[in-house]
Amino acid sequence: MVEIDLCGHATLASTFAVFEYVDILLVNMSGQVIMKELRHDRHTVSLLTDHLVITPKYRGKILTGEVGFIAETVIRSTCAEMSIKIIDMAVNVDHVHIFFQYPPKYSLSFIAKKIKGRSSRILRQEFPHLREWCGDHLWAPGCYHGSVGQGWDVVEKYISSQEEIQLAF
Repeated sequence: MVEIDLCGHATLASTFAVFEYVDILLVNMSGQVIMKELRHDRHTVSLLTDHLVITPKYRGKILTGEVGFIAETVIRSTCAEMSIKIIDMAVNVDHVHIFFQYPPKYSLSFIAKKIKGRSSRILRQEFPHLREWCGDHLWAPGCYHGSVGQGWDVVEKYISSQEEIQLAF
């Protein structure tokens, strides 16, 4: 069961999720100590992260106001249901950045398909003008995946800068 708080953040309120995150310290090439979280499942230990960027069809500037808020809420709840931890997220008017840590049982294409499919269906149900604009598919067929190893700070800084750009509009 997914609960959404007043800020739109989804939390997994279930007892079937059997995993935990454990902090570890890593030292990068320049000698800086970086804190990361390893994911511990029943039989695996992993640190799988990805930077996903999805865009509406025709790069339409539709993710404004309530549409953008509902899109973020749906994406967060979908990720929570799949035990995916969102590290950072920015919803811009014409694209969405999601930086997340995911379990090894899911492929990146499956994760993108679930996020895009569910958010498309719900957004088109809630906002009929989107159905008229894009028909059966809200999102463009492709997306960007960037595997993130030790460069978490770079991706977090980039996504934060996207949020600042969005506020300027």
